[in-house]
Amino acid sequence: MSRGGSRRRGALALLAACLAFAASAPQALSNAWAQAAASTAKPSREPDVPYQPSSPEVVQAMLKLANVNARDVVYDLGCGDGRIVIAAVRDYGARGVCVDIDPQRIAEARENARNAGVERRIRFETQDLFMTDIHDASVVMLFLWPGVNLSLKPKLMRELAPGARVVSHWHDMGEWKPQQTIRIVSAGRERPIYLWIIPPR
Repeated sequence: MSRGGSRRRGALALLAACLAFAASAPQALSNAWAQAAASTAKPSREPDVPYQPSSPEVVQAMLKLANVNARDVVYDLGCGDGRIVIAAVRDYGARGVCVDIDPQRIAEARENARNAGVERRIRFETQDLFMTDIHDASVVMLFLWPGVNLSLKPKLMRELAPGARVVSHWHDMGEWKPQQTIRIVSAGRERPIYLWIIPPR
């Protein structure tokens, strides 16, 4: 190969790289601006619970207990960094909705979903979980506090269709007895996970 041909190939490769960078730069800048804006945004009110992510073992146990499949729409009320919904979409083919009152958590969830290649199958809502419309959920995931669970129960019973599954890590629903309870060991502690099925009306 002549030196001229080699130089032309090198120049074309450099041009292609520059064009690719230019095409991706607006999206990268947009993502960076969105992350920066979310990091300074404040929730509309104090979150119901502090951010405490579930371990990977707990996430998988919750999804298996709910028997998540590709027909499901999985909501996580108080989604944090989105790990439960992301796993439901990535590993089980479901669709998902991440709900959190904290804009920073939603920004993290969106970025994590983008990195996992599942962003287009997830809806992200910066909302009060008590105000979120959950009618289309077939599975609802919770890692809240006992009082929040009890306050949320009427909404779950009212809005979810019979047969929808509700799974809670750690905290039960008082007198509403779960259909199934499992216990797993994670981070050196035994953790209960509860499953309820919305009854016929």
